[in-house]
Amino acid sequence: MFLFKILRRVLAAIVLLIIIVPLYVASQIWWTAHHPEIHQSDVIVVLGAAQDNGKPTPILTERITQAKLAFESGLAPLIITVGGGQKGDLSTEAAASRNSLVAQHISRKAVIALPLGKDTLTSTVAYVSYMKIHNLKSVIISTDPYHCYRAMAEARDLGVSASCTPARSGPGSLAATGFRYIFRETSAYLAYETVGRFGIHLSDQIKK
Repeated sequence: MFLFKILRRVLAAIVLLIIIVPLYVASQIWWTAHHPEIHQSDVIVVLGAAQDNGKPTPILTERITQAKLAFESGLAPLIITVGGGQKGDLSTEAAASRNSLVAQHISRKAVIALPLGKDTLTSTVAYVSYMKIHNLKSVIISTDPYHCYRAMAEARDLGVSASCTPARSGPGSLAATGFRYIFRETSAYLAYETVGRFGIHLSDQIKK
């Protein structure tokens, strides 16, 4: 009987954690999206999104726009664009972002394209590796509002200070997204915490 009571309490605690942890993460994702803090940094990073033969899609275009605004506001002297390409692509996400910025009169010397990364984590590993090689310690990440929390967490776990400039309009903005995006990011963040972060430390990717 006593053992049964202990087991029941343990199961109740597990169920409670399964409910509370995702709710807490979701609330942090929501709060970060609605209360962005952008800090003076060494570099701005445009996280990749889909491109069409070198032309940024609307969601990537808005990330580029926010990076440009941050750069022109003097918040960082350098922009890094990241993101690889799909099989058969004529361009990469990084190249599409860089070409767009240059076409908008950002100096070529101020934009570095890293055509690496198939998702947030591999893109973060790529640009943080570049930052560490060049002794850059802080980053402003340009991405979607509900993506900011996870993107910043991954950067910080790899050893750099991070803030976020979220999309203000377009398909990734707060006005165009909602619960489904929060649910997706909550799931992705929990997956990162349970598997992704362990993988980083296990393989020590950041030193490659």
